[in-house]
Amino acid sequence: MELRHLRYFKALSECLNFTRAAERVHVTQSTLSHQIAQLEDELDTALFERIGKKVVLTEAGQLFLDYVTQALRAVDQGLGALKDSASSLAGEVRVGATHTFNLEFLPECIAIFLDRYPTVKVTVEELSADDISEKLKAEQLDLGIAYRPNTPEELWFEPLHNEEMVLVVSDQHPFAKRKRIRFVELHRQQLVLLPSEFSTRNMLDECFRASSAEPVVVAEMNTIAPMLRLVARTRIAAIVAASAVTAEGGLHVVMLESPTPVRTPGILWKRGTRQQTAHMRSFSAIVRNLAMNQGTASRPRRG
Repeated sequence: MELRHLRYFKALSECLNFTRAAERVHVTQSTLSHQIAQLEDELDTALFERIGKKVVLTEAGQLFLDYVTQALRAVDQGLGALKDSASSLAGEVRVGATHTFNLEFLPECIAIFLDRYPTVKVTVEELSADDISEKLKAEQLDLGIAYRPNTPEELWFEPLHNEEMVLVVSDQHPFAKRKRIRFVELHRQQLVLLPSEFSTRNMLDECFRASSAEPVVVAEMNTIAPMLRLVARTRIAAIVAASAVTAEGGLHVVMLESPTPVRTPGILWKRGTRQQTAHMRSFSAIVRNLAMNQGTASRPRRG
């Protein structure tokens, strides 16, 4: 049974004339007759009686009509709400994102969103995960795009996918031609990492301890872009999310194993306000769909 069957049935029940009903739903009389017969066959019930040129509802048809009328009214109201939502969506979406997602993924989300809803303003702040959490709790942001927080109190986290962390090195680094490397091999290797206040750094430190490796952390930086520029000019390596590595020349990605560090990015909301407004629902749907279609914001490039 399809929606058109119900619309044809409703039209015929109101017109009680195949010619006029066919004109109302913009099909030929033979098409209407065939579709009504299909509906009756599927229901195994006669909905109309044909008495000469007259058409009347059967008792079953009258009973069915009440429910069809309610169903079509609900469908039409839903379609109208969707059209109104798309045409009248206005306001502002305040988004907090960590640097990784603000490189390519978030700008693409915003471009899609503004193309659909040009009357909505999007405000983006690039923040640490902790700052995103605090601003969400203070209702200074509508949603955040970041990795899973260590302390999710007052926040609701919707995971998007899992993402591996990778080792990034320059052309001149001894590991530049490697495809994979174990954590223990990073013992005494020079690294630039995020500072200890980042949850990513804490996770990496756990990986080092688990593999009994002690790297030489020669630099700490709180944003990824300068870390990668430093890597490109030296024999210092970095460990970053795979999606943070762009197609910049001179950088090579080496997959990490034993263990493989994995982060889970997702959408953050303050509990009790999740998807509260139409523009928040629309923006989060774009984030969700783009993340799903891309598998991640980007997959690891192997050097």
